[in-house]
Amino acid sequence: MESDALFTLGEPAAASSALAGSGGVGGFTAVAPDAPLPVRMRPADLDELVGQEHLLTPGAPLRQLVAGSAPMSVILWGPPGSGKTTIAHLVAGATDRRFVAMSALSAGVKDVRAVIDTARRQRRSGGPPTVLFIDEVHRFSKTQQDSLLAAVEDRTVTLLAATTENPYFSVISPLLSRCVLLTLQPLDDAAVRGLLRRAMTDERGLAGALTLTPEAEDHLVRLAGGDVRKALTALEAAAGSATALGSGRIDLATAERAVDTAAVRYDRAGDAHYDVTSAFIKSMRGSDVDAALHWLARMLVAGEDARFIARRLVIFASEDVGMADPAALGVATAAAHAVEYVGLPEAQLNLAQAVIHLATAPKSNSATTAIGAAIADVRAGRGGPVPRGLRDAHYAGARGLGHGIGYRYPHDDQRGVVGQQYVPDDLVGTDYYRPSQHGAERSVATRLPLLRRIVRGLPVPARAEASPVGGRAEAPAPSGVDRSRQPATEAGAADEVGGSADGKGQQ
Repeated sequence: MESDALFTLGEPAAASSALAGSGGVGGFTAVAPDAPLPVRMRPADLDELVGQEHLLTPGAPLRQLVAGSAPMSVILWGPPGSGKTTIAHLVAGATDRRFVAMSALSAGVKDVRAVIDTARRQRRSGGPPTVLFIDEVHRFSKTQQDSLLAAVEDRTVTLLAATTENPYFSVISPLLSRCVLLTLQPLDDAAVRGLLRRAMTDERGLAGALTLTPEAEDHLVRLAGGDVRKALTALEAAAGSATALGSGRIDLATAERAVDTAAVRYDRAGDAHYDVTSAFIKSMRGSDVDAALHWLARMLVAGEDARFIARRLVIFASEDVGMADPAALGVATAAAHAVEYVGLPEAQLNLAQAVIHLATAPKSNSATTAIGAAIADVRAGRGGPVPRGLRDAHYAGARGLGHGIGYRYPHDDQRGVVGQQYVPDDLVGTDYYRPSQHGAERSVATRLPLLRRIVRGLPVPARAEASPVGGRAEAPAPSGVDRSRQPATEAGAADEVGGSADGKGQQ
């Protein structure tokens, strides 16, 4: 059975060798001389594979998969251009297994069952085992993924599936549990640079017909963002432009014109990385939404890892917005999830929405200073035993130890708050949380003094006795910018990118 969705790619070993000799790999279509450069430069064996060193150690699952020494089913999870399809080609070419490939974009349950039925017949007649490669498996519906379970379970087929999306979200649990999950990482700049140089000199590539200036090479590496397919496609376009101009070299101007993207001066491993990220954070903290969007765009165009940006937003939501707009953390967390679930380029919309929300939100660093002060006390040795009334009293004998005795249940009081000691003896009366007057935190600042007086057993003003102190804060105020209420100074630790003194802190 053959269609646009399905290709039977495995043949007996002799046929595979013949195909390889004519440019094919294990039954894949032979590579034509005018094939795209990324296709022509696809590694011919495992030794040419670059950038996945953590999967290439002796005895590692990837080596076993390519060699066919263990019939394990595998899911390859990684970003575009990290080598998933290349690994499929290596599997197809390295063994005498029957190899079948399909794309989840157009294949259906009928196609899957046809492959499984054929594999089962061949297995009963003593034929070669079948490897089923499914590209973009996350696009399969639950029903389509269900159709694979029995065949993978009894090894009628060995599944090799590729996905760019988190398989814990996009692949059903029963199928995931039957497979080994291999996570491919984006190629680092050194790996991309090495592949560009190989393409410049290799007979499969440009065969030394042109030279590439260091500036143009840097630009292509930055543009790739870890995606070698993107880098080689851009190189091919630049080579075409240089040839059309009658030039023997690819310079920065030629590379920029070819890919229509200006070179962004940004080194993801150097000072520019920290400088741009610091400017990004400080622009949001300063409520300059336009500047924040500029720095976001700089990072995206330069190929910064979107997950890194999302992590910074989640941290910022609590570090600099906090209780002034409690919804900010939910917005930032949702954006981080969208980055994993949707991916770039579409996820740039989710990041932009979160940046706009955070930059225009009222600001408060009260959560940052509160936990900082509490941690400082703990590290200084303050804080004694847990008060007996708060200790775990659910097990037999706990009452005999005095655990839970004297505990007052707050819900028994009409106010929902009772006088009771919750901290160790040497921390009685300590205030860590100091709310600001910004945004939604203004209502918390109004309620908190009364809450503390009741909890600590201090006299409560008569007019406040009937106040609904146990209620939640009123609805958050609109996320407008009250510049007159912005803090005059910033805590030194919060002034840097990662909250560390040297500005090159946690990511």
